Amino acid sequence: MTVNDTTLHQIIAAIEAHDTIIIHRHEHPDPDALGSQGGLAEMLKQSFPTKHVFVVGHEVGNLGWLNEMDTVLDEQYQDALVIVTDTANTPRIDDTRFNKGNELIKIDHHPNDDPYGDITYVDTDASSASEIIVDLFHAGANVLQLNGAAARLLYAGIVGDTGRFLYPATTTKTFAAAGELIGYDFSAAAVSRRMNEITLAQAKLQSYVFNHLQVDDNGAAWVTIPLATLKELGINQDSASAAVSTPGRLGDVVAWLEFIENPEGPYRVHLRSKGPVINELAKSHNGGGHPLASGAKAANEAEMAAMVKELQAIVAAWQH
Repeated sequence: MTVNDTTLHQIIAAIEAHDTIIIHRHEHPDPDALGSQGGLAEMLKQSFPTKHVFVVGHEVGNLGWLNEMDTVLDEQYQDALVIVTDTANTPRIDDTRFNKGNELIKIDHHPNDDPYGDITYVDTDASSASEIIVDLFHAGANVLQLNGAAARLLYAGIVGDTGRFLYPATTTKTFAAAGELIGYDFSAAAVSRRMNEITLAQAKLQSYVFNHLQVDDNGAAWVTIPLATLKELGINQDSASAAVSTPGRLGDVVAWLEFIENPEGPYRVHLRSKGPVINELAKSHNGGGHPLASGAKAANEAEMAAMVKELQAIVAAWQH
């Protein structure tokens, strides 16, 4: 048994030992956050019908079709097991009550820069946190059960975090997990169609990105999406994520920054790359994430300009 297998069995033992299990994920959730959180919850409900299993967090924006959150009272955290999925560091955990339970578990696939929790399971080779939940299912084959509801959520999480199997983190293991999941009672085609859909307003936002994107000679690109543009299109911060991957469709773009103006504070910054490592850049600007997909924050236009220069230097060095 490997160290990872041992940790998975520790997680299963903790689940068996608690009557109440409350599952958190990161703020501004993407399909993997909701998929791993909800997929784990549905698996536990199927496996342990007498346990009380909840998913918590703020509104999920345009991903409400995927899963909705439960209402959990403060007193329900007493003696509860709390599990956080797909969240690299504690400031990003949605709902600050995550540390109010009896025991805390972290399940994640981002670099483990913040190893919180009584039990920490991090696999940076996994395509997604949802893929890790499939590993947990395999480790607990004698006690854990999957059903169509769980498989649907986990499949959506894998599809989302692999960019429909386009990203380098996609492995033979990822395909095996996805293939196993579509054997359960749900429509994988319906999930994929829904994930591919955008609104007319989001399509117009993608057009704005193409029209305003700046690209240097080495393939470093950047664009700023002002609050006024979001308001004009009737798009909120969560729906704006539909344009994050847009620059990558251009063949001469290697890595890019998207600055989205936030009325409540610093600009939200999305960093993506086809090769150069960009998560260290994100870490130096109040963020972090994967080597090729990260998030950060920029306090003002001066910090945005600095990030552009840093990205240009990273891409230039990678190209030469």
